[in-house]
Amino acid sequence: MADIILETRKLTREFKGFVAVNQVDLQVQRGHIHALIGPNGAGKTTCFNLLTKFLAPSSGQILLNGRDITMMKPAQIARLGIIRSFQISAVFPHLTVLENVRIGLQRQLGTSFHFWKSQRTLEQLNERALQLLDEVGLREFADSVTVDLPYGRKRALEIATTLAMEPELMLLDEPTQGMGHEDVARVTELIKKVSKGRTILMVEHNMNVVAGICDRISVLQRGAILAEGDYQTVSQNPQVLEAYMGSATTLEGAH
Repeated sequence: MADIILETRKLTREFKGFVAVNQVDLQVQRGHIHALIGPNGAGKTTCFNLLTKFLAPSSGQILLNGRDITMMKPAQIARLGIIRSFQISAVFPHLTVLENVRIGLQRQLGTSFHFWKSQRTLEQLNERALQLLDEVGLREFADSVTVDLPYGRKRALEIATTLAMEPELMLLDEPTQGMGHEDVARVTELIKKVSKGRTILMVEHNMNVVAGICDRISVLQRGAILAEGDYQTVSQNPQVLEAYMGSATTLEGAH
């Protein structure tokens, strides 16, 4: 029996008669990188918003480790260990890279986001913050002001601040969006690296990224799951090709 960390049962969200997410049954296995893909307007972001409780479902259930979390508030969900990259990716542009990660770590001190805490209290977090920066390849930028970082490095910092919250499940919303080829390669490698011993659910448009690092893929179309499986299975599914391309050709480059 697979170890399921996150499950949805018949998850549905309607907006004034329009069904954005339609009876979605999703199972995310612990330790996997699971991708949610689909054409524009397929319901991927709405699905993410339901999982993190930015939206309430019209019907259906969300379970984390078998526990029903459907009615919980976003802060409760975060405390249980579901952390979405953009929730804390509002990196603070005028703080240093180290200070940004330290804010994520304050949660462990029970002083969440108390900016007025004494410097000494915060300095005890430096060692762990530097370890996290090491993990995402940003240690040499620790004292740089965040606003000066190139875009790809800012995304790496977002991942470090997400890791600082010690997530049991990381939700990454289009982590490589808007990046050049070099940054995409760097961030893809980074996701692969930080996934060890963690579970990641990601929305991603770039099929090369999905093919390279994802264990399992769920394809959404018009709010419903169209297909599921590994990349090989999904990329050869005629319905998936039709949804992406309008004809059964190939999914390569369908981003």
